[in-house]
Amino acid sequence: MTWSIVARDAATGAYGVAVSTCAFAVGARVPYGGGRIGAIATQAFVNPLYGVDGLKLLQEGRSALEIVATLTAADEGRAHRQLHVIDRDGKIAAHTGAACIDWCGAVDGPQVSVAGNMLAGPEVVQQTLKAYIAASGLDFDERLLVALEAGEKAGGDKRGRQSAAIRIWNGEPVPSFDIRVDDHADPLAELRRLWRVAHQRSVPFQQASPSRSRPAGVTDRAELDRLCAEYAANWNARHPES
Repeated sequence: MTWSIVARDAATGAYGVAVSTCAFAVGARVPYGGGRIGAIATQAFVNPLYGVDGLKLLQEGRSALEIVATLTAADEGRAHRQLHVIDRDGKIAAHTGAACIDWCGAVDGPQVSVAGNMLAGPEVVQQTLKAYIAASGLDFDERLLVALEAGEKAGGDKRGRQSAAIRIWNGEPVPSFDIRVDDHADPLAELRRLWRVAHQRSVPFQQASPSRSRPAGVTDRAELDRLCAEYAANWNARHPES
């Protein structure tokens, strides 16, 4: 009842998941990932343990193919699940259970996979993938957003629309970018609005937070305000409102 894209950004090494559906709070259940290890989307009749256990396997350095095989083999409900994974090497693997509702399936390209079920047709995943590949000049977060917008234009979830999310991991175990719309008549339009709002302070604030490479982060409030203002000014200059 969803379509999603999982990808690795070749320019930065970041991993991301973007997803949209006609169900409540899709960002709370579908996307999983971590910096330097990979990303996972678990959907259809969601099995959240695919995300929890899949992350452990990614941390162990297992391949996407091995992870999908391991998770589905242990799940008696696998016929009702859809899962796709990208690993630390950018390799893709996907599973669409035999009981998933048409249209359902997956397509992939270099370091990117798009999968969906209960969609208007195969053109949803095809156009999502096509738009992502064509938008290689955009920042990773906007590239994922543009891809979802193309999928919706092609028909999206055949039941309608309600929620959407984008999560990105850039070198750390916690997301560097995390926005979601849980319940909205036009979730992708709202997601695009939040995308712009996030870059005004949330994104640079997250960049200044504690990390493995900088355990204390930035704790001087004046310096933090300066960094956020500088970031927002530069970002807005590169992303003028249409």
